[in-house]
Amino acid sequence: MAKTKVFSITVQNQPGAVAAIAKALGTARVNILAVLGTAQGATGTVHLVVEDAKRAKKVLDEAKLTYQETSAEQHEVANKPGALAQHLEKLTAKGVNISSIQATAVKGGKKAVVVYTVETPAKASEPPATAPAA
Repeated sequence: MAKTKVFSITVQNQPGAVAAIAKALGTARVNILAVLGTAQGATGTVHLVVEDAKRAKKVLDEAKLTYQETSAEQHEVANKPGALAQHLEKLTAKGVNISSIQATAVKGGKKAVVVYTVETPAKASEPPATAPAA
Protein backbone atom coordinates (compact mmCIF):
# COMPACT_ATOMS: atom_id res chain seq x y z
CA MET A 1 0.00 0.00 0.00
CA ALA A 2 1.23 3.44 -0.87
CA LYS A 3 -0.10 6.77 0.25
CA THR A 4 -0.92 9.23 -2.49
CA LYS A 5 -3.08 12.29 -3.17
CA VAL A 6 -6.10 12.85 -5.38
CA PHE A 7 -6.52 16.36 -6.74
CA SER A 8 -10.15 17.23 -7.56
CA ILE A 9 -10.16 20.26 -9.83
CA THR A 10 -13.24 22.30 -10.70
CA VAL A 11 -13.34 23.28 -14.37
CA GLN A 12 -15.69 24.90 -16.85
CA ASN A 13 -17.43 22.33 -19.04
CA GLN A 14 -15.87 23.45 -22.32
CA PRO A 15 -13.47 22.13 -24.95
CA GLY A 16 -9.85 22.19 -23.82
CA ALA A 17 -10.46 22.41 -20.05
CA VAL A 18 -8.81 19.06 -19.29
CA ALA A 19 -6.15 19.61 -21.98
CA ALA A 20 -5.07 22.85 -20.30
CA ILE A 21 -4.54 21.07 -16.98
CA ALA A 22 -2.64 18.23 -18.65
CA LYS A 23 -0.46 20.72 -20.52
CA ALA A 24 0.36 22.74 -17.39
CA LEU A 25 1.35 19.61 -15.49
CA GLY A 26 3.22 18.14 -18.45
CA THR A 27 5.20 21.35 -18.99
CA ALA A 28 6.22 21.18 -15.31
CA ARG A 29 7.20 17.53 -15.82
CA VAL A 30 4.50 16.22 -13.47
CA ASN A 31 3.48 12.72 -14.56
CA ILE A 32 -0.27 12.02 -14.40
CA LEU A 33 -0.88 8.44 -13.24
CA ALA A 34 -4.69 8.45 -13.36
CA VAL A 35 -7.43 10.84 -14.46
CA LEU A 36 -11.20 10.76 -14.13
CA GLY A 37 -13.43 13.58 -15.30
CA THR A 38 -17.13 14.22 -14.97
CA ALA A 39 -19.32 17.12 -16.08
CA GLN A 40 -22.70 18.34 -14.97
CA GLY A 41 -24.12 21.38 -16.67
CA ALA A 42 -21.68 24.27 -17.04
CA THR A 43 -18.97 22.84 -14.77
CA GLY A 44 -17.09 19.64 -14.21
CA THR A 45 -14.58 17.99 -11.95
CA VAL A 46 -11.28 16.42 -12.95
CA HIS A 47 -9.76 13.97 -10.45
CA LEU A 48 -6.00 13.42 -10.84
CA VAL A 49 -3.45 11.12 -9.28
CA VAL A 50 0.10 12.26 -10.00
CA GLU A 51 3.62 11.06 -9.26
CA ASP A 52 4.75 14.27 -7.55
CA ALA A 53 1.91 15.79 -5.50
CA LYS A 54 4.04 18.63 -4.14
CA ARG A 55 5.02 19.82 -7.61
CA ALA A 56 1.47 19.32 -8.91
CA LYS A 57 0.08 21.49 -6.12
CA LYS A 58 2.52 24.26 -7.04
CA VAL A 59 1.47 24.06 -10.72
CA LEU A 60 -2.24 24.12 -9.86
CA ASP A 61 -1.74 27.08 -7.52
CA GLU A 62 0.24 29.02 -10.15
CA ALA A 63 -2.52 28.32 -12.70
CA LYS A 64 -5.05 29.67 -10.17
CA LEU A 65 -7.16 26.53 -10.44
CA THR A 66 -9.72 25.66 -7.77
CA TYR A 67 -9.01 22.21 -6.37
CA GLN A 68 -9.31 19.99 -3.35
CA GLU A 69 -6.46 17.74 -2.25
CA THR A 70 -7.48 14.45 -0.62
CA SER A 71 -5.29 11.76 0.90
CA ALA A 72 -5.68 8.41 -0.82
CA GLU A 73 -4.30 4.90 -0.82
CA GLN A 74 -2.86 3.13 -3.84
CA HIS A 75 -2.74 -0.66 -4.11
CA GLU A 76 -1.63 -3.11 -6.76
CA VAL A 77 -3.87 -6.11 -7.31
CA ALA A 78 -3.65 -9.00 -9.73
CA ASN A 79 -5.09 -8.23 -13.16
CA LYS A 80 -7.59 -11.10 -13.16
CA PRO A 81 -11.32 -11.58 -12.63
CA GLY A 82 -12.35 -11.24 -8.99
CA ALA A 83 -9.14 -9.60 -7.74
CA LEU A 84 -10.77 -6.22 -7.17
CA ALA A 85 -13.69 -7.85 -5.34
CA GLN A 86 -11.29 -9.74 -3.06
CA HIS A 87 -9.41 -6.55 -2.23
CA LEU A 88 -12.61 -4.62 -1.55
CA GLU A 89 -13.96 -7.44 0.65
CA LYS A 90 -10.87 -7.09 2.86
CA LEU A 91 -11.54 -3.37 3.22
CA THR A 92 -15.19 -4.05 4.00
CA ALA A 93 -14.20 -6.51 6.73
CA LYS A 94 -12.09 -3.72 8.31
CA GLY A 95 -15.06 -1.32 8.20
CA VAL A 96 -13.50 0.93 5.55
CA ASN A 97 -16.05 3.12 3.77
CA ILE A 98 -14.74 4.21 0.36
CA SER A 99 -15.56 7.75 -0.78
CA SER A 100 -14.09 7.46 -4.28
CA ILE A 101 -12.28 4.81 -6.28
CA GLN A 102 -10.32 4.62 -9.53
CA ALA A 103 -8.74 1.51 -10.99
CA THR A 104 -6.86 0.77 -14.17
CA ALA A 105 -5.00 -2.05 -15.83
CA VAL A 106 -3.36 -2.63 -19.17
CA LYS A 107 -4.86 -5.49 -21.17
CA GLY A 108 -2.52 -8.45 -20.81
CA GLY A 109 -0.67 -6.83 -17.88
CA LYS A 110 -0.20 -8.80 -14.68
CA LYS A 111 -1.11 -6.01 -12.24
CA ALA A 112 -3.92 -3.47 -11.84
CA VAL A 113 -3.74 -0.33 -9.74
CA VAL A 114 -6.55 0.76 -7.43
CA VAL A 115 -6.62 4.24 -5.87
CA TYR A 116 -9.27 5.10 -3.33
CA THR A 117 -10.17 7.67 -0.73
CA VAL A 118 -12.01 6.83 2.46
CA GLU A 119 -14.55 8.62 4.57
CA THR A 120 -13.03 10.16 7.65
CA PRO A 121 -14.72 8.75 10.75
CA ALA A 122 -16.66 11.27 12.83
CA LYS A 123 -14.67 12.70 15.72
CA ALA A 124 -15.62 11.52 19.20
CA SER A 125 -16.27 15.12 20.30
CA GLU A 126 -18.90 15.66 17.60
CA PRO A 127 -22.45 14.91 18.68
CA PRO A 128 -24.24 12.28 16.58
CA ALA A 129 -26.56 13.58 13.89
CA THR A 130 -30.20 13.47 14.86
CA ALA A 131 -33.30 13.43 12.71
CA PRO A 132 -35.40 16.61 12.78
CA ALA A 133 -38.53 16.44 14.90
CA ALA A 134 -41.74 15.84 12.97
